[in-house]
Amino acid sequence: MARKCAICGKGVQMGMQVSHSHIRTKRTWSPNLQRVRAVVKGAPVRLNVCTRCLRSGKVQRSV
Repeated sequence: MARKCAICGKGVQMGMQVSHSHIRTKRTWSPNLQRVRAVVKGAPVRLNVCTRCLRSGKVQRSV
């Protein structure tokens, strides 16, 4: 399961964690993905969707 939104393509961001003494180590920021049942081409499908797409209404959830 990829850590990527099926709608907008938002994925993992890479960066550095910086301590108080300025020691830098690599870290990742993961998107807030939710596994939802959405209607795609008239059929319910399970998708990994970020919460921004859910809130903005880009996904039509199946009931």
